Amino acid sequence: MTVVSSDLLRRFDISGPRYTSYPTADRFVEAFAAPDYSQALVQRQQGAAAAAPLSIYVHIPFCESLCYYCACNKIITKHHSRSTGYLAYLAREIDLHGAALGNGQTVTQLHLGGGTPTFFSDAELRQLMDMLGRTFNLAAGGERSIEVDPRTVDGKRLDALAALGFNRISFGVQDFNPEVQKAVHRIQPLEQVAALMQQARAIGFDSINVDLIYGLPKQTPESFAQTLEQVCALRPDRVAMYGYAHLPERFKPQRRIVSADLPGASSKLAMLSQSIDGFIKAGYEYIGMDHFALPTDSLAVAKRQGRLHRNFQGYSTQPDCDLIGLGVSAIGRIGATYSQNAKTMEEYCDHLDQGRLPVVRGLALNRDDLVRRAVIMVLMCQGQVMFESIEVAWLIDFRRYFAPELAQMDQLVEQGLVRVTDTGIEVTESGWYLVRAVAMVFDRYLQADRNRAKFSRII
Repeated sequence: MTVVSSDLLRRFDISGPRYTSYPTADRFVEAFAAPDYSQALVQRQQGAAAAAPLSIYVHIPFCESLCYYCACNKIITKHHSRSTGYLAYLAREIDLHGAALGNGQTVTQLHLGGGTPTFFSDAELRQLMDMLGRTFNLAAGGERSIEVDPRTVDGKRLDALAALGFNRISFGVQDFNPEVQKAVHRIQPLEQVAALMQQARAIGFDSINVDLIYGLPKQTPESFAQTLEQVCALRPDRVAMYGYAHLPERFKPQRRIVSADLPGASSKLAMLSQSIDGFIKAGYEYIGMDHFALPTDSLAVAKRQGRLHRNFQGYSTQPDCDLIGLGVSAIGRIGATYSQNAKTMEEYCDHLDQGRLPVVRGLALNRDDLVRRAVIMVLMCQGQVMFESIEVAWLIDFRRYFAPELAQMDQLVEQGLVRVTDTGIEVTESGWYLVRAVAMVFDRYLQADRNRAKFSRII
């Protein structure tokens, strides 16, 4: 039996943030720009944080073909010559960071996302790693992960990725059903993915992740159950399973999806419920936010040991640290600031042509933001918040500071999502599957405007 009922899932079929940050990216403002970001970098270099490890995210926006469900920032092109120019601009951006931070800052976590990072050739990926290595100290044994479109790699390419130091790999699968793949314009047979995963294991990647999406056109609970069975048989170390958010008014590619082909709310709930059951029965542990991992995977170990963290790439085993975002539309965090690069290639390149970092919006967090971020992140990662730890860290009286929020907790207690004691708030086993709803109570911006239509459904 699942630990969360269909009735509870139905009751919380609402929209809300994923809380890869707080405040969320929709709160970024253009008043925060390149000079503010440069100042944050200089303050890091001059302060105690200079010796703290860094995380780096590089956004590679190119894809050869369009996936209709995609809401990522991407450029569809078959002209691989475009990556040469993009690498040159990435080099400029890296150099500007080196000028502000000084060379040799230690990086313990590197992630390449997109788009399709493997749009780059092996030589171009090697060039990118060399560029990063000249400015930053890429720590030996650090986490180096890359997102891979299975249609763009073979065993030889996997060998090349491992030789470049990548030790974690994520395959975008979404669904193995041929009719679903046709409806979203992404054909990749099960046999192709299975062969790649077998090769990746033989090469020795530390962790293999598979991405799935439920709620896609032509999906049914029966067809998705088969995909779940096939994924469990492949035995990836991690599974990230997202609910499809159909927002064609915001994301133009989604207009190619026939709305009548989308599964209804009851079917989506059935897919989610059977997925939870299926992965738990197959021996996976639920990490949170639709993420599952085998007990031996470092993510599951980090959760059990209370070392789980969350950043713009999702759950992480890395300590809460500064993140540099490189490339078009990339988001970063330095100190008490968030920043985002220009979203179009033209604007991104124009800033760098003028010798400026390409940051066009962001946010400097105030004290209330920091207090609430601490509460939301500990709920999202540890499933509990101890009043005393927040009070000591931020010199507040938790019950007084969060009196309205604690009043709202009463309803969540009645629904079985949390337990509130004299010492803290604890998310229940059922509440873990709806932890976004618990965190939303402490989101001052969301509570103020109640405008949640811009977010995905929390299930």
